[in-house]
Amino acid sequence: MNKHSKFFKVTLLTFILVISPIIVLANSTAAVLFLLIEPGSAPGAMGQAYVAAADDGFAQFWNPGAMAFNRKQQAALMHVNWFGDIFDDMYYEYLGYNQYYPELYGNVGYHVTFLTLGTQDRLNEQGEHIGVFSSFDVAAGASYGYQYSDNLGLGMNFKIIYSQLAPEETGFTGGKGSGLSYAFDIAMLRKNLFLNGLSWGINLQNIGPNVTYINNTQSDPMPMNFRMGFSYRAFENALNKVTVNADMNKLLANNDFIFKRLITAWYDDGGFMSKIERESTIFGVGAEYEYLKLIALRAGYMYDKGGHIMGPSFGFGLQYTFSNRWHTFFDFAMQPAGELTDYNKTFSLGIEF
Repeated sequence: MNKHSKFFKVTLLTFILVISPIIVLANSTAAVLFLLIEPGSAPGAMGQAYVAAADDGFAQFWNPGAMAFNRKQQAALMHVNWFGDIFDDMYYEYLGYNQYYPELYGNVGYHVTFLTLGTQDRLNEQGEHIGVFSSFDVAAGASYGYQYSDNLGLGMNFKIIYSQLAPEETGFTGGKGSGLSYAFDIAMLRKNLFLNGLSWGINLQNIGPNVTYINNTQSDPMPMNFRMGFSYRAFENALNKVTVNADMNKLLANNDFIFKRLITAWYDDGGFMSKIERESTIFGVGAEYEYLKLIALRAGYMYDKGGHIMGPSFGFGLQYTFSNRWHTFFDFAMQPAGELTDYNKTFSLGIEF
């Protein structure tokens, strides 16, 4: 492999790492990390703490079990120039929709996630520019949420994932340069846990086979992720509502078989609750104050020691109902982005009818 190919291969792999809000430690080998980028500016403003609070068109990602309590149609979208202060052609897109179907005894949702890493220069053996190519990741999925009881919702996602690092003819990856796989999420939301207004959510994400870019002996595991959190409605009356959220995330990525990984990923870096394991666990807390179901002010804090993403987040939301039916949302957030840039500025939209 010549020096130019090596340079662009390193560049591509670096791009894949830096776009993820959860940076994988050196001994982890997870692929398609774009699946871990959390959509929605409302959760982004609250330290990415939302697994027990999700109640909108982004619920398919955060907790498909939360969809079980929805009896309306919900849609949401997010468009972000990811690390826009550094890269002008790296974009993240998310589109989600869910609806209750009485004949299916539950809520069905659909979602698409897309990340483009922009264009890269292609050089020949002599270092001459001969064109450009694009790198991107995309996932499309379907969700189902079932309300088991008044306070318990169960849900799951199924998604197809396609990742293209570089076209095979470039030779940068030493193989076909693209990977195709699939994954499941299994989730639960328990409302009114021990006291009224306290919810508990769990989402085990990205359970699936390895992704192969080169050959089966060099495949990389799916970024299986354990997400758990609480949401507490601390105060509510006709005018005001205050909600407090707390989440934790643990990336379960190693080369073990999927079901074995559920256990070993908690202690394979120095032992259970070792310093490395603690630092690879991400914590987020946040709060929201809502006035008249019209304006929401949000703030939070994210602690991701392993990914060097630590700091406060904040934002606001506006919502309005048209014709007593179309309930619309606009949300903005400033989210800590780590060492490359101070903050990512994100916007998202939603509608419920």
